[in-house]
Amino acid sequence: MIEIEYVVRDQKGIERLRTTDKKAADAYDRALETAERLADLLRHDRVLPGLAEHDLEELTIYLARNARNIERILKGKGPELETAPEAEVVETKDKVTPLRAAG
Repeated sequence: MIEIEYVVRDQKGIERLRTTDKKAADAYDRALETAERLADLLRHDRVLPGLAEHDLEELTIYLARNARNIERILKGKGPELETAPEAEVVETKDKVTPLRAAG
């Protein structure tokens, strides 16, 4: 069986994603390109000059991956938030061992 694997690297050559899903690889690649353009804009306009490079990268990737909701917010609409499925609550009252105080 032949399996094709896609690797997405940022401009610095750092591997950011490894997948067998071409669509996911392309989407992540576009998000990285958009994030880099956003970072260039923020650097040029000296927005958040004290922000560490790693934090700027994380922020711009987040903004790029959530572009649809960012656009909705800029148009005066609310974001379309996905609701996470509720976690199943399991009663474990009798199975929990109380912790002893250190001393």
